Amino acid sequence: MLDGWWIADLWAGPRGKVFVVSWIVWVVGSIVLHELAHGWAALSRGDQTPRVTGHMTWNPVVHMGQMSLIVFLLVGVAWGAMPVSPSRMRGRWGPTIVSAAGPAMNLAIAVIAMLLAVLWLGLAGGAPEPLRTNVHIFLSLGAMLNLVLMALNLLPIPPLDGGRIAMDISHAYRRMLTTEHAQWVAIGAFLLLLYAGGRFIFGFGQTVSQFVIFELGERLGDATGMGIPRGVELPI
Repeated sequence: MLDGWWIADLWAGPRGKVFVVSWIVWVVGSIVLHELAHGWAALSRGDQTPRVTGHMTWNPVVHMGQMSLIVFLLVGVAWGAMPVSPSRMRGRWGPTIVSAAGPAMNLAIAVIAMLLAVLWLGLAGGAPEPLRTNVHIFLSLGAMLNLVLMALNLLPIPPLDGGRIAMDISHAYRRMLTTEHAQWVAIGAFLLLLYAGGRFIFGFGQTVSQFVIFELGERLGDATGMGIPRGVELPI
């Protein structure tokens, strides 16, 4: 009856409960931190809009909104928003810094998750199963997901952060995207990108995160004499 629903499909797979819980925690937490990074950067540049509108909060409902949460429940993907006012920011590059803060936060989360995964692989040899593998899955999934969010948000297509950065850097690009039908073209390009390049972007996140975790983990394992578990695949 629930075949085709992402939660039911993941739940039925090996270690499905771990994947479902990890996905929910990482998606919601990463979006909240991504949007808060935009807010912190805006405040640092003199724009008080995030605070005035009540968005400097840890409440995911404020950042994601009801529609995003509904879509997340249905298909497992979501988005967030942070209101800012570029005209109130100090400095020529204020809006660019604010736009880049979100992907930078995702990169920072990915790096932390990978380092924690490496330490776990190298030092948790005595941990019982399924705890050892479950923690590894949780950290690996967090690293992969945040690399995906970083790469996706840096693509130079509005409404992604990369599109805003590209418009700040290139006046010609900004003029092109402010023409009469440019917004519809941008939305079409964004949807086409998700359809055609989504698997590639997820593959990038998984390949990079697993390479870093296992390469560094193997070195730490050799140094400590701990075995490194292999063969844990993320069902993405």
